[in-house]
Amino acid sequence: MPVAHPTEPEYVLTLSCADDQGIVHAVTSFLFMTGGNIIDSQQFADRSNGRFFMRVHFTVDPPVRLENLRASFAAVGAALRMDWEIHEAGRPMRVVIMVSQFGHCLNDLLFRASSGALPVEVAAVVSNHRQFEGLTASHGIPFHHVPVTRETKEQAEAALLRVVADEGAELVVLARYMQILSADLCKELEGRVINIHHSFLPSFKGAKPYHQAHERGVKLIGASAHYVTADLDEGPIIEQEVARVRHDMTPDQLVALGRDLEGQALARAVKWHAEHRVLLNGRRTVVFG
Repeated sequence: MPVAHPTEPEYVLTLSCADDQGIVHAVTSFLFMTGGNIIDSQQFADRSNGRFFMRVHFTVDPPVRLENLRASFAAVGAALRMDWEIHEAGRPMRVVIMVSQFGHCLNDLLFRASSGALPVEVAAVVSNHRQFEGLTASHGIPFHHVPVTRETKEQAEAALLRVVADEGAELVVLARYMQILSADLCKELEGRVINIHHSFLPSFKGAKPYHQAHERGVKLIGASAHYVTADLDEGPIIEQEVARVRHDMTPDQLVALGRDLEGQALARAVKWHAEHRVLLNGRRTVVFG
C-alpha cells in the first residue's frame, strides 16, 4: 500500500513595494530554494503611483516552519524595500467585535463564524450597552460591557485595548458600534479595525438616514466596509454593496434592506482581511479575489 504523507503546511505571502524589475523572480526563486510550491499567485502593478502588490499562496515541505520562512525572506524583503507578511493559510484570525444597539451585523458575523463560513475566531464582544450579552453568551463568547461617556472615553478605549491584547486579537470589527474612536486609538490599531456604515454619507447625516433618503426619493442604497482612520468614515474602502430602490418602498423597508446590505458587505470585508487578501494602497485598497 502507498505510504500516507502528512498534509503539507500552507502559507500566504503578501507584499507591496516600488514597482521594479525582478520582484516576481525574487519571490519565486525564494520559494524554489525553500522547497515551496505555489498554489495560487496574484499580482498588480499600480501605474498611477508606481507600486507593486502581490499575494502568493504556497505549500512548503516540512520541517520548514513559519518562523523559518519569515527569517529567510527578510533578506529578500529588505533588498527590494518591501512591506511584507507571511501567515499560515487557513488559520482562523482572532477577532474582537464591537457593537452598540443594532445587532444585525453582530448576529450575522457570529453565525458565519460558528458555521465555518467565516475564517475567524471571535475572541470577545465589546459593547457600550448590555442588550446583546445573551446573544454573545449563547455562542460561548466572552462579553465585555464598556460604557462610554465624554468623561470616560479615555478609560473605555484603554479597556478595549486591554481586551484586544489579552485575547490576542488581530482584528477589531465595528459591527454598528456607534462611538467615534479617538485619533490615538485609530493610530494604535491602524490597519486592524474595520467599520461598516450606510453609503448615504456625506449626503444624509445624523438620525434616520434611510428616512431622509426616502424623502429625497433615492433610487440606490448601499453599504461600505472600510478600514478605520482618524478621518471619520473616510478610511480605505474594502467592499461595498448596493441595491435598487422601488418607488413604492417605505422607509422601514429601506431600513431592512440596508441592514441586509451592511451584513453582506461587512462579512465579505472581514473574510477577505482574514484571508490576507487586502493590501493598503494609500487611501485605497488592493483586494485579491
